[in-house]
Amino acid sequence: MKKTILITVLALFLITTTAFAQGQQESSSSVTKIGISKFLSHPALDATEQGIQDYLSQNGYEVTYDFQNANAEVSAAAQIAQKFKSDRVDIAVGIATPNAQALANVFSDIPVVFSAVTDPVDAGLVPTYEPGYSVNVTGVSDMNPVEAQIALLVDLTGAETVGNIYASGEANGVLLMESAKAACEKLGVDFIPAAVSNTSEVMQAAQSIAGRIDAMYIATDNTVISALPSIDDVCSKAGVALMAADPSGVDGLNFLVAMGFDYYKIGIATGRVIADVIDGKTPGEIGTVFLAEPSDFELWLNKDAAADLGLTIPQSLIDEAAVYYENGQKIEN
Repeated sequence: MKKTILITVLALFLITTTAFAQGQQESSSSVTKIGISKFLSHPALDATEQGIQDYLSQNGYEVTYDFQNANAEVSAAAQIAQKFKSDRVDIAVGIATPNAQALANVFSDIPVVFSAVTDPVDAGLVPTYEPGYSVNVTGVSDMNPVEAQIALLVDLTGAETVGNIYASGEANGVLLMESAKAACEKLGVDFIPAAVSNTSEVMQAAQSIAGRIDAMYIATDNTVISALPSIDDVCSKAGVALMAADPSGVDGLNFLVAMGFDYYKIGIATGRVIADVIDGKTPGEIGTVFLAEPSDFELWLNKDAAADLGLTIPQSLIDEAAVYYENGQKIEN
């Protein structure tokens, strides 16, 4: 009798323990572990990272994060990818091209989501922009309308020579430089590029071309745009009009015009892609997401900088701007 009771008690204990363990396993599996690898910290990439978190939080997704920053070091991006693999993240997110490439090189069995990558096909992340492929990579592009940006800069300034600083070792930097060169050729203006290998070289590169250009165009090149204050200082002293393709980093600078994405919206779109993956879509079903609505872009203008350069910004453009500066004041339309 005692033996029968003991066996019954043990059986009940095993059933209860197994049920509890299964419940714990089901509970933990409902939380998605996301590793986010960012190339460096600057306003655009930080806004992207925040947009991802806000979208998933606001839409009720249970996730945990491992935030990593490569501090503009490609070797560090590779180390972060290995860390995520060892930690068995469920989804690996790469903000900016080098980090996305590092993740794609390491992971073939879990989804990799890129964000703020200019051209994922050129970067070797996906075989095509369209859905229907088999690789485990998807995400959001920040391909800028380079031709329209440079056309606006030339129209505002009458520039005959446009300069550009780019990171020769960053795929999106080279691509954007080539796009800027093509745009200048189409517009009939001269183009003078200056290559850098890291952020510390940016100021010297700006100084090397400032005396030979009428206007400076800075694209969404992470290595370069993180040193935008140095470029702004050089351009201001040289009387060169400065345009940035990322409005998020120009506040407080003496830029003339900034036109580009609201990177928080890039982050929101990336969060939406991650949510689709969590809900069961494969990366190949999603493809590459492009933001194309006018509301996804922002135009910032600086009437004070224009006055210093002897230029006048048409009122029609001021009316279209999300932000403009006048008499030292930041005014939001």
